[in-house]
Amino acid sequence: MRTGLYPGTFDPVTLGHTDIIRRACSLVDKLVIGVAVNSGKGPMFTLQERVAMVEAECVPLGQQVGCEIIVHPFQNLLIDCARDVGATVIVRGLRAVADFEYEYQMVGMNRSMDSSIETVFLMADVKYQAIASKLVKEIARLDGDITKFVPPEVKTRLMAKLHD
Repeated sequence: MRTGLYPGTFDPVTLGHTDIIRRACSLVDKLVIGVAVNSGKGPMFTLQERVAMVEAECVPLGQQVGCEIIVHPFQNLLIDCARDVGATVIVRGLRAVADFEYEYQMVGMNRSMDSSIETVFLMADVKYQAIASKLVKEIARLDGDITKFVPPEVKTRLMAKLHD
């Protein structure tokens, strides 16, 4: 069984994320979605809320495409998380060339710590390349329409969070 790890903060999960997840499922039998604690980014949603959103959106998606999806919160090094879940591949999504510079450095560091775990990059579909969770939250804060960027339930949760 080939296991992949797709890590991120998912604050919140977007249609860009679900696009990468759907396509990553064609590469692995089991996809672990690692939800990073990442308190340095100051997430809007708690870890538990982010895990719940990812589970609600992605577990059914995995069932549709025949891939087991598990949501796994983590706060250790990415390479240690990959070892913990038995991943042989780390899946990273790229939106633009600017993402590549950072990801290139991460791959080098991860390979120096464990050369048995490969990293694969998937380009977001062109219609999702501009979507970033940070921008989605900003648009929502300013009462813009985020319907084209997030799943409906995520939109509901985001709007409720902003109006608390």
